[in-house]
Amino acid sequence: MSGAAARVLRLTLQGRLVGHLTGFQNGRNTLIFDRAFREDPLRPTFSLVTHPSFPRAEKLLSVPWSKKQRLHPVLSNLLPEGALRVFIAQALKVHPDNEFELLAYLGGDLPGALLAEPAEPDELPKALLPMLGQATPARIDGWDGAQKFSLAGIQMKFSMKEKDGRYNLAVGDELGDWIIKTPSTSHRRVPENEYTAMTLASLAGIAIPEIRLLDLDRLDNLPDINLPAENVAFAIRRFDRRAGQRVHMEDFAQVLSRYPHEKYGSANYEQIGRILYQYSGDALMDVQQFARRLLINILLANGDAHLKNWSLLYADRITPTLSPAYDVVTTRAYIDGETHFALNLGKIKSWRDVTLGHFETWAKNADVPWRAIRPQLTDVMDKARTLWGPALKELPMDDQHKRSLRTHWRALQSDFRIDVG
Repeated sequence: MSGAAARVLRLTLQGRLVGHLTGFQNGRNTLIFDRAFREDPLRPTFSLVTHPSFPRAEKLLSVPWSKKQRLHPVLSNLLPEGALRVFIAQALKVHPDNEFELLAYLGGDLPGALLAEPAEPDELPKALLPMLGQATPARIDGWDGAQKFSLAGIQMKFSMKEKDGRYNLAVGDELGDWIIKTPSTSHRRVPENEYTAMTLASLAGIAIPEIRLLDLDRLDNLPDINLPAENVAFAIRRFDRRAGQRVHMEDFAQVLSRYPHEKYGSANYEQIGRILYQYSGDALMDVQQFARRLLINILLANGDAHLKNWSLLYADRITPTLSPAYDVVTTRAYIDGETHFALNLGKIKSWRDVTLGHFETWAKNADVPWRAIRPQLTDVMDKARTLWGPALKELPMDDQHKRSLRTHWRALQSDFRIDVG
């Protein structure tokens, strides 16, 4: 690499230097943690795997995190997938797999509280210089004033700021307080579907952020994207932004060091439950809420509750708790014959076969007391059977999707069956 250039990003969290991420011209990238950060037992939590109480955390912090082309999963999962990634890569004129370039561009408004900002070559710490080998530190050009944000996931979505009933893309140092999902070009009436599913989940005791359906004419400065002949977008308030400040979070693909393409099938719901019960600052309440959401995903025929759709929130900067629910959609409405979870639950994946017994197996395998879980499931069913029928009639989901959901309810095992007219 003689004579090659190396560019460096300075990673900070809640005002603390985490470390430096170096991108080399051959595609290799390396994260070196700052010594003061890794030796501080009261450091803000970068990822659960770096929390002082997590096994091997100190060892993980003491060695470089090096990858080729892709970033380490903790960083890679901060970047968008699908259409939004392609849209940004095309604007930058880089390959969509060039994750260092994407992070360098999006690093000022990532999910959670991490900042990735260009480091000036003459301000690099002396301890980092030997890691560069023969590469020469180079400046990273900025994109001042550009509309840039990163939202994980494959759907086209935007971070926007509300003012006087209008929604504008956040620009520069401004932070968006709403995630806006525009109508899909592939599936009919997704905003109405998600709004309905999230509302039903809330009626059954699931913690959700504030949600809205917005007329598209209330959205200003949208990029030039293809939109179908639909007139509403789905809006959900960002729980990683509070009073104009960043709140750190991470999804379970980050926690388990899985890449986005591994979000299905590379783990199971027992692992998530076990981690919540062992490490959450509100362990019992969080694992109970998690169990409720597992049942909700069955009842709402949501087959997309993969690793990236469960997250930890670090409201006190150190201790994880389960985030509010998000991305709850009746996916069966779009996938003919879909009948399965995204991950295994109690050694089973089929919605139509699952019973209370499978949840008991889940609790046992997750080392969670079943006596604390069963009443939660009973309460969900009581609320769903009482409230959902009348509510669904009034909610904006497409009529064909409503019929699909009612058919799904009648096809479940007796423990979870909902009979509605």
